[in-house]
Amino acid sequence: MPHIYEALTPDTILDAIEASGFLPDGRILALNSYENRVYQIGIEESEPLIAKFYRPQRWPKESILEEHRFTISLADNEIPVVAPMSNELGETLHQHQGFMFSLFPRRSGHWPELGDLDNLEWLGRFLGRIHAIGATEPFQHRPTIDRQSFGHDSYQYLLSHGFIPKELELPYRTLVEDVLTQVDGNYERAGNVTHIRLHGDCHPGNILWREDGPWFVDMDDCRMGPAVQDLWMLLSGEREEMAIQMSTLVEGYEQFMEFDRRELNLLEALRTLRLIHYSAWLARRWDDPAFQQAFPWFNTQRYWEEQILTLREQAAKLDEPPLPI
Repeated sequence: MPHIYEALTPDTILDAIEASGFLPDGRILALNSYENRVYQIGIEESEPLIAKFYRPQRWPKESILEEHRFTISLADNEIPVVAPMSNELGETLHQHQGFMFSLFPRRSGHWPELGDLDNLEWLGRFLGRIHAIGATEPFQHRPTIDRQSFGHDSYQYLLSHGFIPKELELPYRTLVEDVLTQVDGNYERAGNVTHIRLHGDCHPGNILWREDGPWFVDMDDCRMGPAVQDLWMLLSGEREEMAIQMSTLVEGYEQFMEFDRRELNLLEALRTLRLIHYSAWLARRWDDPAFQQAFPWFNTQRYWEEQILTLREQAAKLDEPPLPI
């Protein structure tokens, strides 16, 4: 069976842009995106636009619109996020030949230099502002980052669909079950933390650094969850280095939003859940030829051996006390 994105031809893309009231000049540049399809589109006598064609059946319309409303509310509060463009009717989500899509202004930039503590404090201030708005009301149509969906459901999907080599299935299964028990313990130590609206996927690749500072992009994975979810992916290095980095982030963050230090118990738990969820994400998308081309190392013997090694390292980290800040 042909994959659904095979119907998203260059003519389909250009027709969609033209139907939205713009005159494309024929230039299409595919950008680095796999979950959706994202293109830079040249526009006659104007700046290029970014068009995001959403993966069919991934999000219902209500979930995408809720993401758009959240992003626009951040932009309206002068937070540097790249928000979807509205047409003359105020619509941000469009449909063309079975695809839902949105248009965005183009923003250039580069990855942030996270070794610079001034940059980290700057990012912390903006994340505090994002979360201050995110905490004002919950999402109604978007999921939560939790142990069930990211951990248990992802693990069961990998087992039930035969992605793990038979000779590695037992060590992988027993290891994942053990680390998920440890994750449960970390959540118990954290207690009843508050879940708010988040960026959800705040890694350096989703931050454009410009002369005027950071711009946050790609809110496609925004969800409910603990605030630390948007902080931990900005950390790197040894434990002592991460403690300094987290302290710097929180220093900026708390200029706008109080940070619940109990959430530090969730840092390695969330990292572990992301590791398991990432493998399941690749598995769920393995029928997409773009994934097989971009991730040829997935589902090889070596991949699963490395996953087992990484999860063993995570098991040790899950037993460590939270970062001292």
